[in-house]
Amino acid sequence: MGVANVKSTPPVGIPNVLGIETGELVALAGAILVGGVFTGLLAGLFGVGGGAVIVPVLYEIFRALNVPEEVRMQLCVGTSLAIIAPTSVRAFFAHRAKGVLPVEILRGWALPIVVGVLIGGLIAAVAPAWVFKLAFAIITALLAVKFLFGSGHWRLGDELPGRAGMSAYGLFIGLYSSLIGVGGGSLATIVLTLYGKPIHTAVGISTGVGVLVSVAGTFSFVLAGLPQQALLPPLSLGYVSLLGLALMAPISTLAAPYGARLAHALSKRKLETAFGIFLLLVSLRFAASLVV
Repeated sequence: MGVANVKSTPPVGIPNVLGIETGELVALAGAILVGGVFTGLLAGLFGVGGGAVIVPVLYEIFRALNVPEEVRMQLCVGTSLAIIAPTSVRAFFAHRAKGVLPVEILRGWALPIVVGVLIGGLIAAVAPAWVFKLAFAIITALLAVKFLFGSGHWRLGDELPGRAGMSAYGLFIGLYSSLIGVGGGSLATIVLTLYGKPIHTAVGISTGVGVLVSVAGTFSFVLAGLPQQALLPPLSLGYVSLLGLALMAPISTLAAPYGARLAHALSKRKLETAFGIFLLLVSLRFAASLVV
């Protein structure tokens, strides 16, 4: 009778894992592989961290592992930011190897971006998510049209704004990125090209922005998730899954330089068109999440 009782109450955490069919485990492993490759290619090609790919893949993985709904999305966003960090670092150095990038822009953006990330973490806890998803969908759709059809005619100026203006942009980039678990590369590239920076230079700088956003965001989500540690799956540190990080980060990091090579192999117009298509897809993804 005592033996029966032992069998009926397996250790905490094991039933969720063992309850997944072998075929589902294979599918999830395949999703991680594919998601990791796309994440790395996006980071290198467009200077983005690939959060739009990582978050939905992780959501399905954590759903299959029965992670509670009240902490699942936060865990996806925090883990996404942690995965983006090493990918963005490698993508940045891959672009740096192609030529000298104006790193003074990154130095000026560092503090406001980090502050924006921290503020975004606080706002996300109280504001409805649909507000930010809708705004992001609209912005990315408008700028997708700019890259697809506007070519070089859409400009806010021929030179970047002064310190106050650049700080405001940095704050906005950090704020938005932390709310949706992306590296901020898309917004940074948009800002830089609207002020006349060449697309290849903008993409390279944006990989550095991804480093700033992801490192600060990872730290904030670790701290935010510590009070919820009991609800989180094993091998989690706050709202960061160390298991998800270990599985996806190496794959995406290896793929990043290939995306950078492709970016420099494309002409200015082809890269703008590809980036416009990417922005349009991201916009559609967030628009769809408002009604699903």
